[in-house]
Amino acid sequence: MERWNAAHVRRRAGELADLLTDTVAGGASVGFLAALTHAEAAEWWRERAEVTAAGRLAVWAALDGTGRPAGTVSLAYPDKPNSRHRAELVKLMVHRSARGRGLGRRLLTTAEQAAAAAGITLLHLDTETGSAAEQLYRSAGWTQAGVIPDYAESPAGELRPTTLYYKRLEPPAG
Repeated sequence: MERWNAAHVRRRAGELADLLTDTVAGGASVGFLAALTHAEAAEWWRERAEVTAAGRLAVWAALDGTGRPAGTVSLAYPDKPNSRHRAELVKLMVHRSARGRGLGRRLLTTAEQAAAAAGITLLHLDTETGSAAEQLYRSAGWTQAGVIPDYAESPAGELRPTTLYYKRLEPPAG
């Protein structure tokens, strides 16, 4: 697992776009519709590089045997003074060819440990209700806060509910 700075994200936006388009093509609801093009996905990642450079996003990538991103996870940090204790877990993605081997769990654990080390005491996220991702979060000790109906369109364009989760973190010992 590697934490990528803005230069890494910018330089490897095309490879990250491959991961994002694969994730969407696989039906994952990560904010995009099925018509997402590689060019649009690469531009989205280049925009994330700017947010990373500003210190409002941390990005980790897990690489496959060829050195290409097989998965990512990010933490989005709020810009308000009263919310510096929390972060949002965003864009936990695993390429379809790498699923079923615990990579999602390792990415999640990496983000949780990094957040705790940075003094974050509360994480939150939303995920499509009934998704495989929801099972991952529950099994990792996240607490369901509620369900919002018709929250976002699935990649296929159907309105789907989302489930909100949170997890309290303990600061690292010492």
